[in-house]
Amino acid sequence: MFIYVAGPYTKGDTVLNVREAVTIGNLLRLMGHTPFIPHLTFAWHLIIPQTYDFWCAYDMEWLEKCDAVFRFPGESTGADKEVERAKEIGLPVFYTLDDVKKYEKGT
Repeated sequence: MFIYVAGPYTKGDTVLNVREAVTIGNLLRLMGHTPFIPHLTFAWHLIIPQTYDFWCAYDMEWLEKCDAVFRFPGESTGADKEVERAKEIGLPVFYTLDDVKKYEKGT
């Protein structure tokens, strides 16, 4: 599955948030999935900064191309909106790697 990784970016330590997103994305990849990690646009933003609305729109476009969303813990208005949108369009939302494994098995 193509899985969108959603979680905090600006609340708390941005670097630690990016690290957590990449760690989860890596684990999903090792499970055989293709993660989309929007947190990696931090490098793009460092070189060519964009507005918050630009990034939200960009992320939502990618979310709608994915098969599922993985929401990792932490306060995030943006990630909460991403989960809301995923549910609106019928995408499964996972909160743990075990959730992903259960979905894969159909249980």
